[in-house]
Amino acid sequence: MGIIFQSYLSGDRIYCCSSCRAHLTRHEDIISKTFNGRHGRAYLFNNVINVSTGPAEERNLMTGLHRVCDIMCNVCQTVVGWKYVREPCTRKPVTSMRRCVSTGRGR
Repeated sequence: MGIIFQSYLSGDRIYCCSSCRAHLTRHEDIISKTFNGRHGRAYLFNNVINVSTGPAEERNLMTGLHRVCDIMCNVCQTVVGWKYVREPCTRKPVTSMRRCVSTGRGR
């Protein structure tokens, strides 16, 4: 395995990985706070850093069937949320290519 490079954010409110405290996103990037994840509440963000994506899969969420992939922290590989994958015929521009970060395990 190679060297892991981290990006750091500046600002008053930074959301971090609950396991290793790697920076993930800023409070200003919140689009919605009305999501629920596997472990509780989740926020929809416009931009997230220091994450990698898993394979895409069909998942039955509260709003129906969606194509998503898990996002993992680049530093500790903890699953921190999921990413909506854009479909060619999607009509949901609010969630396409957005990321949900679970707040159920962290502070």
